[in-house]
Amino acid sequence: MPVGLIALALGGFGIGLTEFVIMGLLPEVSADFAVSEATAGWLISGYALAVVVGALLLTLAMARMDRKNALALLLSVFVVGNVLSAIAPDYWTMMSGRIIAALAHGAFFGIGSVVAAGMVDRTRKAAAIAIMFTGLTAANVLGVPFGTMLGQTAGWRSTFWAISVIGVLALIGILTFVPRTAGADDTPSAGIRSELRAFKSGQVWLSIAVTVLGYGGMFGAFTYIAFTLTEVSHFSASTVPWLLILFGVGLFVGNALGGKAADRNVDRTLLVILAVLVVVLVAFALTAGNQPLTIVFLVLMGGFGFATVPGLQMRVMNYAKNAPTLASGANIGAFNVGNALGAWLGGVTITAGWGYTSPIWAGSAITFLGLIVMVIAATNARRAARISAQTPRHAAPQVVEEYSR
Repeated sequence: MPVGLIALALGGFGIGLTEFVIMGLLPEVSADFAVSEATAGWLISGYALAVVVGALLLTLAMARMDRKNALALLLSVFVVGNVLSAIAPDYWTMMSGRIIAALAHGAFFGIGSVVAAGMVDRTRKAAAIAIMFTGLTAANVLGVPFGTMLGQTAGWRSTFWAISVIGVLALIGILTFVPRTAGADDTPSAGIRSELRAFKSGQVWLSIAVTVLGYGGMFGAFTYIAFTLTEVSHFSASTVPWLLILFGVGLFVGNALGGKAADRNVDRTLLVILAVLVVVLVAFALTAGNQPLTIVFLVLMGGFGFATVPGLQMRVMNYAKNAPTLASGANIGAFNVGNALGAWLGGVTITAGWGYTSPIWAGSAITFLGLIVMVIAATNARRAARISAQTPRHAAPQVVEEYSR
């Protein structure tokens, strides 16, 4: 395994930690800045919105930049944002630091996916992307609990100093171990017009839609999982962190296995995983009152939910052809749009009085919609491939393009 992939994973670990650890530190942050917890919660929402903006604008701005230099610059921005958060004298300075760090998030994973895929042979590209995203899963499994513990014992600012150090180490690793030629032969950096032309592909848009719906369904169920575990499954509040670690283990395993499966057949992998995820969510909602089954389905929800990530990222890059960078970044933004959609719809169902299993039901419905879109995308792709095989070579590109829209 190329050492450069470890450097990319370390960067992903720091970025994932920045995104999620704030959830466990909101009481300390709100008390320090004398704001309500709801106001402090905007530090989470503001970050998520900035990820979407950065995934598009920064990736587009770096379209002609050497990808290794782009990753180094993005990690530098990320470190600056976290240092600003660590020294913030007031709430709005903290918000500024969060936004600056978030702007690097989507572009880092978008460009990093292209670089990771370019560091291995063609049969291991999705697995390489999965290794980079392992940093994100590790942030959930280990980083968030320990980052929260550090913030509670040494002050919340210490956590952001620690994240800044992680960012510097990842920056050094990328400068040292990531080849400058990674991905350059297969997917050279394109200009702005070339990157934008990738969005003429209907398959790119279908893939992004699957990302929003498929991943958003899982995240919508997860957002309110603490209420489900305590109010429906009747676990004690002190047990919830340990259950979330089990959920994180599911993320970790699903990410690795999903990447390996996607390298064999992306569309088939996504169809199977999304179908199983719908079944898992429905079964979870039906059996949430049973503690042993809750544990089983919690782990399976994390495993199958995150098993989609390497395949979804790889699919967008495949159909973006020679200009995958912006499409890859846009797909990272789509994950965050899915997060927001799932969390919003889950909140609507709770507010409507449908109980604490309703976000899981809502998540299963959203994921089912994602499965339908994936069926349409896979069917169109097979039709295009079949026509390409039957059409004279000089006419094939035009015909395939017509059926890919």
